[in-house]
This record gives sequence, C-alpha cells and structure tokens, in this order.
Amino acid sequence: MGVHEVALPARMAKMMERARALAPLPMAVVDAGEEHVLAGAHEAAEAGLIAPTLIGRAREIRRLSSKLGIASATYPVLEAQTEQASAEMGVQQVLDGKAAGLMKGWIHTDVLMHPVLERLRTSRRVSHVFVVELATYRKLLLVTDAAINIAPDLPTKAAIVQNAVDLARLLGTTRPKVAALSAVEVVKPAIASTVDAACLSKMAQRGQIRHAIVDGPLAFDNAISKDAAKTKHIKSEVAGEVDILLAPDLNAGNILAKDLEYLAGATMAGVVVGARVPIVLPSRSDPPVARLISAAIAVLVHHHWPVDAEPSGAAQRR
Repeated sequence: MGVHEVALPARMAKMMERARALAPLPMAVVDAGEEHVLAGAHEAAEAGLIAPTLIGRAREIRRLSSKLGIASATYPVLEAQTEQASAEMGVQQVLDGKAAGLMKGWIHTDVLMHPVLERLRTSRRVSHVFVVELATYRKLLLVTDAAINIAPDLPTKAAIVQNAVDLARLLGTTRPKVAALSAVEVVKPAIASTVDAACLSKMAQRGQIRHAIVDGPLAFDNAISKDAAKTKHIKSEVAGEVDILLAPDLNAGNILAKDLEYLAGATMAGVVVGARVPIVLPSRSDPPVARLISAAIAVLVHHHWPVDAEPSGAAQRR
C-alpha cells in the first residue's frame, strides 16, 4: 500500500502534513530484516518523513527488499548478525551523528532499550507516549506510559507526565489536562496509585509539573466523561476534557491502549521521548498507519522538542 492509499483520521492527517513540511529524519531502523518492518520504513521514506539506514542481516534485508519491489541500493544497509549487535550499531549511528532517530524493527524492546538507556540518556526520564485518535472523542488523547516504565514511583510519574505534557504542547495543546488514573476517584492509602495521583495534582498546582492541569485520582470513566463525573459528584476541570491519561503502571497503560485500539477502533501511534533522539517503538502487529504516524511524531519531536532534553551525565534508573 502506498502512502497516498493509507487512510488517516483527520487530526493525524494534519499531524502528517506538519511533519512532511520538515526535513526528513535520518533514522536507523534496528533489526530491519522482516517484511513488515521494511515495508513500514519504506512507506515512511516515500512519505518524505525519514531517510532510513537499515541495520541487520544484510542478505535477508536485501532479499526481502527485492520481494517488496524496493531496489537494493535505495537505502544504506549495515550488517549486524544479532539483535544485540543491531541495537548497539543503531545507538552508535546516533552517537556518530549519522542518525537522529531510532526505529524498532524485529527486535525485542528490552534489547533495543538497554543500549539506549546506557548511552543515550539525557536529563529527562525516558518514557513512551501513545497518541490516540478515536471517532468517539473530539480531540487527540495521549496515554502514558505503556511501554517503558514498569512500576513508576511518584518522582518517575511526575517525569512521565511532564514528557507527555511537552509532547501534547508540541502537537498543539497549549495547556493539556492530565488525568492521573486509578481504580477509584478518592484517596485510599491502601491503593498507592490514588496517593500518587493526589500528589501529582498538587505538584502541578505548585509548578513542579509545568504547563498542565493535573487531577487525580480519577477512574477512567470520570476522566473521559463529564456525565460520569457529575453522577459521582466529582468537580474537576479535567473530567470529560482530558488530553493525557497517566496510567498507574505499565500493565494498566498497555491494557488500556490495546483496549482502545482493538475494541474502540482507535488509530494509535507512539514515540519514546526523553532520550537523546526520538524512538519509534511499534508493536510487531501494528498496521502501516501506526508506523507512519509514529514516524511523523518522531519528526516533529526531532525538530521541536524542548531544549532541556540535551544530553546529561545524570544517572537514569531503569
């Protein structure tokens, strides 16, 4: 399927237009020797979003490229025999100034992220943000973190929120509204996520989380529906107006994101932010549109991410 045949929902189509007006992003595609990976990278390149360098088993990459009708000389190919070698080579491409973004190929996320966290850290926390468009919701919805931080503590959640807020602002929302999710909407010391959510709300009020309105704890129904919040007598600036959903942990975030995709028909894209370069981290089962929009978001992050994301020697916990 060519780029002009990919059906994009309206808000993501505008995002794509913004990204295509910018210079293509030099992108290292890590462990590229798989058909869907190559097709996705080629699609993004044809759309003018990225200039890919393919890393992996060169013979297999060339064989699959030929099968897909991609001329063997179209993109540079770098030989790497293992997932680990591919990941290390991708990171080195960034350090050498030859790549300004990474795209996950047919590699396990933890294998890719290990050298990223070792060598591409900045002063920020690394986190993942899904960007979601739903026919049933009137604006883009961001979900975080569903891919990187497994069981974040309060300071980590604050950093995850700030990353998502800065991405939302980059995408056009001046002062995003953030719902810190939990199972209930009242503070219960036995449920740690409710305490964290209340603290995050106060941190935003005190300026420790910038440029955002944060409320919590909120259950998902209260965050997404004014009527649900009204029924429960919850007064909230965020309820029914939410831009960002902060999950209490990776399990909850991942389940929520996949529920939205597979049961609610959401169009999903996502990016890892907070590292030295944006990282496109598609699932192996993602459709072409998800890979395409994720590449577009990476382009926008590369060109517009806040300046305080410069490399730092500060240690980052994994």
